[in-house]
Amino acid sequence: MEKKESNNLRWWILGTVIIGTFLGRLDGTIVNLALPKIISTFGITVSSAGWIATAYILANAIFVPIWGKLGDTIGRKKVYIIGLSIFIFGSILASLSWNLSSMIVFRVIQAIAGSADYPTAMAIIAVTFRQGKERAQALGIWSSSFAAAVVFGPLIGGPLIDAFGWQSVFLINVPIGLLGIYMASRFIRESVSSIKTKFFDWWGAITLGITLSALVLVLDKGMDWGWFAAPAMICYFAIVVFFGIFLKIEKRAKDPIVDLKFFKIPAFVNALLNNFIVFMGMMGGVFLLPVFSQTFLGYSATESGFLFIPMAVAMMIASPLGGSFTGKVQPRYIIFVSTLVASIGLFLFTRIDPRSTALNLIVPLTIMAFGLGFGMAQRTNIIASVVDEHEIGIASSILALVRNISGAFGIAIFATILTNYTDSGLLQINKFSTLTSHNPAIIREFITLVTLKADVNAYAHVFLISSIIVFIGAFSALFIKLKKERLNVKVQVE
Repeated sequence: MEKKESNNLRWWILGTVIIGTFLGRLDGTIVNLALPKIISTFGITVSSAGWIATAYILANAIFVPIWGKLGDTIGRKKVYIIGLSIFIFGSILASLSWNLSSMIVFRVIQAIAGSADYPTAMAIIAVTFRQGKERAQALGIWSSSFAAAVVFGPLIGGPLIDAFGWQSVFLINVPIGLLGIYMASRFIRESVSSIKTKFFDWWGAITLGITLSALVLVLDKGMDWGWFAAPAMICYFAIVVFFGIFLKIEKRAKDPIVDLKFFKIPAFVNALLNNFIVFMGMMGGVFLLPVFSQTFLGYSATESGFLFIPMAVAMMIASPLGGSFTGKVQPRYIIFVSTLVASIGLFLFTRIDPRSTALNLIVPLTIMAFGLGFGMAQRTNIIASVVDEHEIGIASSILALVRNISGAFGIAIFATILTNYTDSGLLQINKFSTLTSHNPAIIREFITLVTLKADVNAYAHVFLISSIIVFIGAFSALFIKLKKERLNVKVQVE
């Protein structure tokens, strides 16, 4: 009976951390839907509104490692509840924003709190589900909450915004967050690192924060500034200098915020490499789809959001399914095959054009999402399996950081590729095109068709490059080698 109650408790714990993860991802999805209303209310430009998202990404990236270390040090349950509480407070403040500056400040508060979720949730799951196979299944189910947020974002956000205004997308976080705090207080058992931290690595945190700020900022704004403009060059300089200082600090720190010995573990490094390549290719390609569907297919923002629902469902099915293969098939083979499937999905997008139907977008998205989801639990479980229990929080924060940075890299790189291919395509098409008419209407139509052809060709090139990157990323998974006992190690809860 006691064992049955213990098993039930574990699943309640999993459900609890899923609420926090779902809430954080839902917030990002819904706020993006609300941006047009926010722009109208504050009387700001689209470019200015971009800082609402940029500030959130910056703060989130900076504080992920800090929360991971704090969770290992003072207690994961404590940090999880603190993070949710501050997130609720930040959400209420964001709903009361009166201009762009106040909105940015309150979104930063949300981001700081929201960044506590990923490393603490993953560490809580790792110390709750001790066996490797069981842990991978739990991580697979947890990963599906990311996809669930994509589904419910447009379904919840659209009606809320239309009925109650943009403020409602922040206030919806309050009841969900309070439920998460109640469940965390009741079900989650406190766990801390077996090795006590005596000195928190504040200098390491500060220099890493400056490095990440400069990196995310230049990735987000580099295309607007120009990649070799003065602001971008200042960011590059800051990245090199402060990252160098950060490495020196971490080598000497008694309790480093990022333990560099992780990078001496081949499986850890190869898993991070695979995650970086895959998420860079995925984000680099997928972020263009809403733009394509609204620009060339005439879809509304809500209709574009609905295109992603089958994708999310596929990921929700694939994540726990992939986790169930733990112990039966080596993780590298599962990740390899799943990444190949994802690359095929991306490659199918090279065939889309202005005549494409919704099905022409949904099918590739679903294939890609199933591939990504099928290997998600394995990618996450490897990180938790190759480090000691007392370092799971910081190791998972490194994984979250790599995924966030890789996504930013992908978006920045592929947006630049799209622009360059469009410009070169216009020159190339014009070079081999002839117009004999002097009729203004025909000339306008000619210009429109040439531009359309160049744009569509550019999208095809971007998806081709992203599919190749993800295809190459599949082979990086083959270098991930784990000892069998590592995957089935029992993690002791402190």
